[in-house]
Amino acid sequence: MDAYQAKMEDLEGLSKLFNSYRMFYQQTPDLDGAITYIKRRLENKDSVIFVVKNEQDYVGFTQLYPTFSSISMKKAWILNDLYVDVQDRKKGIGERLLQKAREYAIETGAISISLSTAQTNNAAQRLYERNGYQLDSKFYQYELSLR
Repeated sequence: MDAYQAKMEDLEGLSKLFNSYRMFYQQTPDLDGAITYIKRRLENKDSVIFVVKNEQDYVGFTQLYPTFSSISMKKAWILNDLYVDVQDRKKGIGERLLQKAREYAIETGAISISLSTAQTNNAAQRLYERNGYQLDSKFYQYELSLR
């Protein structure tokens, strides 16, 4: 199974997977909302999504959003989403998606990829660390919620 950049023809299968991802994070199921959201990302090209499929189903995806580093004056990417369907975990799919994101970041001249994950998501933390991601001990991350 190879990871490739999602296109509009991946919308339905990718949206189902995206809906599952949101439910993993305790969000109310909303397939119509997921379809609308993913469709907008693909149409507007304001994110880059890589997917992995087996013969019949979409089994994993990652979504990158562009940003910039003022300090380095270079492009950077935020790996905002990474999800592998429950029955397809421990098959190297998450690893392949991270490799594809890394390759893409290098191709686009980015200085870094950043991500965050739940403090309790130990499996994801191990995956990220195996792939060279390091826990940031220099900066605190803050968020201003507007809802």
